[in-house]
Amino acid sequence: MSESAFNRVSRQQCASAVLMIRPAWFDYNPQTAATNSLQQRLPPAAAGAPSANERARHEFQELVRALESEGLSVCVVDDTPHPPKPDAVFPNNWVSFHADGTVVLYPMHAENRRAERRREVIDVVQERCGFRMTRLLDLTPHEQQGRCLEGTGSLVLDHANRVAYASLSPRTHPAVVEEWAHALGYEPVMFQALDRKGAPIYHTNVLLFIGERAVVVGAASIVPADRERVLARLASSGREIIQIDHAGIEHFAGNMLELASWDEALGDCRVLVMSAVARRALSPDAYARLSACTDTILPVPVPTIETLGGGSVRCMLAEIFLPA
Repeated sequence: MSESAFNRVSRQQCASAVLMIRPAWFDYNPQTAATNSLQQRLPPAAAGAPSANERARHEFQELVRALESEGLSVCVVDDTPHPPKPDAVFPNNWVSFHADGTVVLYPMHAENRRAERRREVIDVVQERCGFRMTRLLDLTPHEQQGRCLEGTGSLVLDHANRVAYASLSPRTHPAVVEEWAHALGYEPVMFQALDRKGAPIYHTNVLLFIGERAVVVGAASIVPADRERVLARLASSGREIIQIDHAGIEHFAGNMLELASWDEALGDCRVLVMSAVARRALSPDAYARLSACTDTILPVPVPTIETLGGGSVRCMLAEIFLPA
């Protein structure tokens, strides 16, 4: 990667703040399970054992602590207990915050997830983080026609080159991708990706991560008709391309996020956040190549959230891009 290209990426790709929603009623969501093959039910807890929600809240707090220990800014907002929102811990599916002051609200596939959209959450981000909303792009009317786009679950963004990657599924409709891309000034790159059983992979961020210097991609899941085109577009960014297989996807090795921090010794630095399961799923070669492309790798265990929710660490983090 040329020096000018690297500087362009380093300015834009990574957020320095994230929104997290502390769950009030985390559990297995039957409404999302039909399109998310990574969700699994757990056996009933033994008498006196912590509930799924209690375990999820503990995992949530440990992730907050880990992020803050790396100097990252975390805006924590409590979920409201009514109505019950089993997936509220995944805010990146319903909102995104952009450096030009745009806030986007997204159309959600599961009806019981639509209650997660709360204006007071956006207000808290503005109060605590110095974010100032200048435009609200509300895509939620698409729900009335059954068209969905679940935030940065559906979209994986190369901010430096203004490219939006989207794996089409019941949760990611091409017409909404096109509308989003036109409104935000990104080039849409849409494709099909399938799991081992031939079903569409529910979210793009399960199979694709884009950081400053590296890309992790489950290339084998992308259908042959689209694979070469997508890989060529990713490679044109100059980043290191690291491929994972279906097993890696199933263990959330594509579901990670790189964030911007500051360290007294390093100055501006980057922290690559993933789950402990994802870390173990990476081959030694993949891990070494990733390590060479970032400053710190931060693996955090979130087993309850991954198992019941079918989403991992990246899904728990809604980036807040503050004005430069």
